Amino acid sequence: MGINDVEKQSMGRISSGIEDGTSAVKTVAFIQRQLPAWRDDPDRIQEQAENRLNLQLCKFLDSRARNELPMVRFNHEEYQGGHRSVDLSASPVKPMIIDARLYTIYDPILVIEGKRLPAPASDREKEYVTGGKENTSGGIQRFKLGLHGAGLNIAAMVGYVQEQTPRHWHNQVNTWISELAGEANQDSCVWDESEKLVLLEEDMRKGIASSRSVHRRGRRGGKILLYGFSRKITIHHLWIAMNTAKTRN
Repeated sequence: MGINDVEKQSMGRISSGIEDGTSAVKTVAFIQRQLPAWRDDPDRIQEQAENRLNLQLCKFLDSRARNELPMVRFNHEEYQGGHRSVDLSASPVKPMIIDARLYTIYDPILVIEGKRLPAPASDREKEYVTGGKENTSGGIQRFKLGLHGAGLNIAAMVGYVQEQTPRHWHNQVNTWISELAGEANQDSCVWDESEKLVLLEEDMRKGIASSRSVHRRGRRGGKILLYGFSRKITIHHLWIAMNTAKTRN
């Protein structure tokens, strides 16, 4: 069942007893639908920096959600433990029971990490996936280690495509994951070929693309599956072409 199918089945306000996946996937669908409108908003100042794009997107999503997704609000820089925070999150506007668990207004039902494609510096080239041996700055890497979205089964990553095309980055990200899977000591995670991104769907007219990947959580050489950690996490990858003139031609 795709994102749009789940969204159609779950229209209206979330009530008690809904499955966790339904609310999270519906929120992912909302974000995907809003990305072109956010990018093309005439009131939006053109930015390149990742943190400024994240803040802009959060404000736009929260404003649109008031009428189109009234059960959630969007937050910027959601605390994740230690000194870490994830770029955006979606949390309920009032307490609700989801999948037999109580979510208060302080509990995110979805966390979202934003990444520029390409990364802003050559030494951060693979940061969408991993930060390397000595750094846990990688987007997917942080989800695998439970540093982001530890108690959630579903997360999202927004890719701001500033050069090349979504298809190019789909191939590149999968190449990096294959390299990590083929050599055990490249970073702090255990990687597998099955974790590559699948089902790339593109809308060339709108300049958006989406994909999905499933990852096993854990740290190389030891377990981190403490209480509250999900053993696997599904990441929805939502990419928006910021270089629309190049992408649509």
